[in-house]
Amino acid sequence: MPDENEQAEKNAAANGVGAKPVPLQTRLYGWTQRAWRPAGTAVAVGLAGLLMWHVVNGKDGLSIWQQKRAEDHQLQREIKDLEQENGQLRLRINRLQSDPDAIEHEAREKLHYAKPGEVIYALPAAPQPGK
Repeated sequence: MPDENEQAEKNAAANGVGAKPVPLQTRLYGWTQRAWRPAGTAVAVGLAGLLMWHVVNGKDGLSIWQQKRAEDHQLQREIKDLEQENGQLRLRINRLQSDPDAIEHEAREKLHYAKPGEVIYALPAAPQPGK
């Protein structure tokens, strides 16, 4: 019968019946040893997610960078157009300062000047379609 009693004690211990209670500190220590890796992984994934959100949507993130880049391209085009217009205006100024024919053309067009004996006819502006 001693074998039966030992066997019964082993079965009771395996089933948790009649087993000695494990101290709370030991159970907590075992739980933290099992849970620290998944918890650490979850924290690392959360921090990586926050970092990615900040990189894309933060103060100087990718979306702001793309907006600034598009604005830069548009401003570069405007600068190029203005430089071209300035060059054309410089040429016109030089012509008006040095070419008498250009001066005469400008006076006739803008100021409606005429040479002696010429008659200027003013025609009404052409009607615009749709108005």
